[in-house]
Amino acid sequence: MKPFSEACERNKDPLLNVLRAVLADRRTVLEIGSGTGQHAVYFAGHLPHLTWLTSDLPANHAGIRAWLDEEKPPNVRPPIHLDVAARPWPVPAVDAVFSANTAHILAWPLVAEMFAGIGQVLGADGILCLYGPFNYGGRCTSDSNASFDLWLKQRDPASAIRDFEAVDALARAQGLALVQDYAMPANNRTLVWRRGA
Repeated sequence: MKPFSEACERNKDPLLNVLRAVLADRRTVLEIGSGTGQHAVYFAGHLPHLTWLTSDLPANHAGIRAWLDEEKPPNVRPPIHLDVAARPWPVPAVDAVFSANTAHILAWPLVAEMFAGIGQVLGADGILCLYGPFNYGGRCTSDSNASFDLWLKQRDPASAIRDFEAVDALARAQGLALVQDYAMPANNRTLVWRRGA
């Protein structure tokens, strides 16, 4: 049975609206943390000009393959075993990277490793899109995000909603400049950086 994420189902259309604009001139996208595979199948089906590279730890590969086997999208590649802390990443150069709901799950040192890896595979004019909840000025943007942050820390003390400023500093260290900060439903954001902007 293929896995299913209610969160992916809820956010797929708002995210597609952003990606349709942001990735209009892109060719190859690496998705970091493809999870169930739902996003990859949905976005690639609506953005046929893209080659979509799925990636995750091996525990999630069977679920991603189940979605790919059922939907058979011609522009989605089988999952890559991607450990963000391992070097070099087994990924070709890409002109875009997308990741949803990873920064608050990964421990902060792994978030830093993820940005370092992105810096190595992203091309000269590359775009990074990162979706999820973020704090601004060290403060949660809503009561629901504050509750979610508490739940994350109780589940795993290394998890937390990340401060935008800290994440932006990691991006800038890789030569990426913020070009858009989209407000999304349920107090989430889609942050878009561009190399050389």
